[in-house]
Amino acid sequence: QVQLVESGGGLVQAGGSLRLSCAASVRTFSPNIMGWFRQPPGKEREFVAAISWSGGVTYYADSVQGRFAVSRDNAKNTMYLQMNSLNQTDTAVYYCAARKYYYRDYTASYNYWGQGTQVTVSS
Repeated sequence: QVQLVESGGGLVQAGGSLRLSCAASVRTFSPNIMGWFRQPPGKEREFVAAISWSGGVTYYADSVQGRFAVSRDNAKNTMYLQMNSLNQTDTAVYYCAARKYYYRDYTASYNYWGQGTQVTVSS
């Protein structure tokens, strides 16, 4: 069973940056795609970004395009989310997820989820 562990969340001032990490617990890890999602206070969980594991193709929500960057290190079984120019609307619990198989909708059908890490952006 794959376990995903997020780290790097915390409190940051508006305009600042944070880097989240998501590490997979298994030695051999070959998902089709990995993604970041977030759940703001009182709202539904939403897609943030995703990256294909083999080709490194990236996808972003419109709200973070140009400010966030998703990357991965296949050798370390780790995915990252560099978040720049943070604002208060980015405050949320951030989750990483992995999907085993190809599916045309890169925001859906994820099989494994991390426990989440809190990101709070202050004014």
